[in-house]
Amino acid sequence: MTTAAATTTPGPTPVLDEQICFALYNASRAVTARYRDLLTPLGLTYPQYLVLLVLWQGGPTTVTELGRQLQLESGTLSPLLKRLEAHGLLTRTRSAADERTVDVALTDAGTALREQAAGFADQICGATGLELTDLQALRADIAALAAAVRANTAAVTAGVASADHAPAPVDQLH
Repeated sequence: MTTAAATTTPGPTPVLDEQICFALYNASRAVTARYRDLLTPLGLTYPQYLVLLVLWQGGPTTVTELGRQLQLESGTLSPLLKRLEAHGLLTRTRSAADERTVDVALTDAGTALREQAAGFADQICGATGLELTDLQALRADIAALAAAVRANTAAVTAGVASADHAPAPVDQLH
């Protein structure tokens, strides 16, 4: 007896090194590993460092705003904040104006850590072997790619995907 699976010819098997997702994943892991080398002596993980970057840049904020900027759900963000608070690097307090809002602010220790991390961006840029203008263009391209994928995902989820969001033929990605 012949089954549908036996008579259906599958499409070509994707080649790992030709997948954009793998290239992005691989690059992300390499950069994160380099950050780990820099952050471990400070007792920080990369996600914790990102939280601190937001607070160093913009000052006190809310958990909601922090999650928006980092594109993290509260279930992921809350444990990060709890650990940073336990290490004495930030405080979380309920807003007096609205108890549903939790304010986040750096402690003196959290602010002081900024000085120790001051050269990290330069070290990461140097580790890439790319010129600054090339890194800036790459960052812009990756941000545009992420925005396009999020927009496509939202459109597909809403059932309104259009031809503008059609995938590029695989042979054009090589």
